[in-house]
Amino acid sequence: VHSFVKHLCSRYMVERQGTMPLPALLTRLLPLRRLFVLGIGFFTLCFLMTSLGGQFSARRLGDSPFTIRTEVMGGPESRGVLRKMSDLLELMVKRMDALARLENGSELHRAGGDLHFPADRMPPGAGLMERIQAIAQNVSDIAVKVDQILRHSLLLHSKVSEGRRDQCEAPSDPKFPDCSGKVEWMRARWTSDPCYAFFGVDGTECSFLIYLSEVEWFCPPLPWRNQTAAQRAPKPLPKVQAVFRSNLSHLLDLMGSGKESLIFMKKRTKRLTAQWALAAQRLAQKLGATQRDQKQILVHIGFLTEESGDVFSPRVLKGGPLGEMVQWADILAALYVLGHGLRVTVSLKELQSNLGVPPGRGSCPLTVPLPFDLIYTDYHGLQQMKQHMGLSFKKYRCRIRVIDTFGTEPAYNHEEYATLHGYRTNWGYWNLNPKQFMTMFPHTPDNSFMGFVSEELNETEKRLIKGGKASNMAVVYGKEASIWKGKEKFLGILNKYMEIHGTVYYESQRPPEVPAFVKNHGLLPQPEFQQLLRKAKLFIGFGFPYEGPAPLEAIANGCIFLQSRFSPPHSSLNHEFFRGKPTSREVFSQHPYAENFIGKPHVWTVDYNNSEEFEAAIKAIMRTQVDPYLPYEYTCEGMLERIHAYIQHQDFCIAPGPALPEAHAPQSPFVLAPNATHLEWARNTSLAPGAWPPAHSLRAWLAVPGRACTDTCLDHGLICEPSFFPFLNSQDAFLKLQVPCDSTESEMNHLYPAFAQPGQECYLQKEPLLFSCAGSNTKYRRLCPCRDFRKGQVALCQGCL
Repeated sequence: VHSFVKHLCSRYMVERQGTMPLPALLTRLLPLRRLFVLGIGFFTLCFLMTSLGGQFSARRLGDSPFTIRTEVMGGPESRGVLRKMSDLLELMVKRMDALARLENGSELHRAGGDLHFPADRMPPGAGLMERIQAIAQNVSDIAVKVDQILRHSLLLHSKVSEGRRDQCEAPSDPKFPDCSGKVEWMRARWTSDPCYAFFGVDGTECSFLIYLSEVEWFCPPLPWRNQTAAQRAPKPLPKVQAVFRSNLSHLLDLMGSGKESLIFMKKRTKRLTAQWALAAQRLAQKLGATQRDQKQILVHIGFLTEESGDVFSPRVLKGGPLGEMVQWADILAALYVLGHGLRVTVSLKELQSNLGVPPGRGSCPLTVPLPFDLIYTDYHGLQQMKQHMGLSFKKYRCRIRVIDTFGTEPAYNHEEYATLHGYRTNWGYWNLNPKQFMTMFPHTPDNSFMGFVSEELNETEKRLIKGGKASNMAVVYGKEASIWKGKEKFLGILNKYMEIHGTVYYESQRPPEVPAFVKNHGLLPQPEFQQLLRKAKLFIGFGFPYEGPAPLEAIANGCIFLQSRFSPPHSSLNHEFFRGKPTSREVFSQHPYAENFIGKPHVWTVDYNNSEEFEAAIKAIMRTQVDPYLPYEYTCEGMLERIHAYIQHQDFCIAPGPALPEAHAPQSPFVLAPNATHLEWARNTSLAPGAWPPAHSLRAWLAVPGRACTDTCLDHGLICEPSFFPFLNSQDAFLKLQVPCDSTESEMNHLYPAFAQPGQECYLQKEPLLFSCAGSNTKYRRLCPCRDFRKGQVALCQGCL
């Protein structure tokens, strides 16, 4: 810069000795003024970055970069120098701006073709080049001064670092076996994610160890570091009691806007506000003085984020599936009505902000302790959290609840086992407690049943519906035209007896898949669809979609639901829809819950391939009278009761005990039932502390070969309860059931504990995450833990509240 200014000034002197006057020269120099100032600024920035930033990243330093910043950037001398540089540059800009005004202002006058300056403005203009040259010289002097300060500071720092160099080697501590390997990884990969630099890593050994001991936990704390801040845990917030809410207006604000899916969810929540308020009153009376701590809950709806594709929102108004949005709307309402603190996110940016994700690519832990007691999300959100939470995901995953429509069985959830035995899919292998997955229907007792709600009718509405039913009106379950394709045969049979109505979406032309004799109303808003169901006698399904909310809504509005029986049953082994889903469950009808838990006269399941059976069912349905019916577990009160119980009693952050009892453990607390068919909890035995469901509800049965525990328990009017497996996982349980064990082995197998025939071998479970109600093999008789359940609430045992 100094040379550049000298060049300008010498050029000025040459021109001045010639014929060009000073003002003309200044006029020629003016267009260069901003370029000159930009050059000065750019030079200064480069100088600072080189002198300061380069020193920060120097590998020869043996300590944390935080110390350097204190000694160099924090020193009063260096701050004064930098401030002086800033002031001088500002003065240069002002001088050059004055030149610009001088050129274009009223001070410039032309007389006889010559340009002259007024006498009172000549001195500043005449000495401008000399002033610029002096400023440039000052900048050079300042650069030398700052460089001297940096060298002096680094020299002092190096003396301190020499004393710590031997303290910045990876320690050999058996309590931290991974420390050395992690340091090696950091040496090679610390620049792979900017989050490491955010936490102070600069390529030095000390910065590696500080990070691995204070941000992550692979290395022991360094003795010369100030541990006060690191050891000072944040004070827990005072506990606040949850209070039932009846006004949902604030929840509607929390849900946000801008997506058709959110608009649909908010409309549903608003429509059900009165029912939620009444349910809250009823549950409050039932719970009495039960103390409920308010939880801070994050709800992240991953499938609605742009990063996951959000394929649902654009289809809301075009007949797309609404089941997931129905369930999420009801989950939000239930959590809010129960009185818990709620945060709702539907974008990755919002998720990162609420979690405290550091800048970078997601390799580092969160910047703060997780501020939420619980997180409700889906598989998309689960993947997003794993990508952005670093090691914090493993630390906090016990707080996550995954909304999972079709369920995740333990064999698919355990990563190692799934990989070795062919159960690995795109959606499984998370190594969560299987109860952390929450389903839409209670089809997988290994998971928790979350559910949703259907609108409940009062007695007056029920009487009006019963009197206004048309005896020959049918509504087809299917809003997309593709569902109707190939169904002409049964539609023709149905048309002989009933007037057929459809709600198929179309834009301009009637879908060709819908026969002309069908009265198609197009896509209806939910209230209008409810009115249509209240007039209809029959709600008929064509085999798809599986396990949606609409059949329950139809039954609640007084319809009979007719569905097809699948033979062979549909599963991930033979049907494209289920392929890749983390379950081997076999689906024997379009809506197994309606078939198994409701049944006739409200639900009829027939073979649609048998025309005679189908027609006979239509005739029988026309003669059958039913009242509106809604299972308690799908009412607002039932859902509130269920989620309340989960929040109060489910704690997956407590380390699970060993799958196998210790050698000195007491014998199992069971006795053989009087009829010698199963085991029961002994009355004189104390209950297992902290067990939920309470252990006294346990009943243990030995399944027949090839029968899963899920079905075995249902055969006896009970529900399989996987949390009871550890009580049965012992040789003593087999002895109590009078099973002769010639040998007993423990292995990782989702079918164990079990008894193998032939061979008289007993097998125990080695891995707690593989305890599974699902699964069967003709070789094994499985030992199955069952429990009772509350009427209309299969998720809860009779003593679970």
